[in-house]
Amino acid sequence: MNWLTKQLRKDLWSPEAAGIGLGLVYILALWLSHHTPGAAGTLFKVASIAGQPLTANDPRNIYFSRMFTPLTDGMTWQAWLLVGIFLGALASVLLARRFKWTLMPDIQWRQVFGGAVWKRWVIAFVGGFILQIGAGIAGGCTSGLALAGGVLLSPAAFMFIPGIFLSGAIVQWLIYRRQY
Repeated sequence: MNWLTKQLRKDLWSPEAAGIGLGLVYILALWLSHHTPGAAGTLFKVASIAGQPLTANDPRNIYFSRMFTPLTDGMTWQAWLLVGIFLGALASVLLARRFKWTLMPDIQWRQVFGGAVWKRWVIAFVGGFILQIGAGIAGGCTSGLALAGGVLLSPAAFMFIPGIFLSGAIVQWLIYRRQY
């Protein structure tokens, strides 16, 4: 037990250990819930609930009402998954004794974008918005399409995974150039 506690308290895990742990979580999720983990659908549901007053009489809103049943109809397994991810991350950071509130990330962010907190929030919001649109176009989020699809040996996952790495490398080069 002491060995496990020591491993869980490490600041950083090796990519191999983290990958094995993630794989075991996916296998356990498939075995217990008979669903592949993913989060994009829940975010679409929340967006459809938030936007419903603005588009209640618009016939184009039928897509959201049929495709994504409201969260008010009951918590879906994906909504519980997001709650579990939050609680698991909180438990992990508390166990590692690394919890801290911060409005601005480390020095790397400040060197590239400056120290303005509002700029970080705008970039995070725009990036999240673009990511969610991409998840809708691709047919799933990173966890739903790449990871769960990879576990199921889906051809789409094996096309999507290199796309993630390639686009990440291109964006990293555009933003940071040769700094990192």
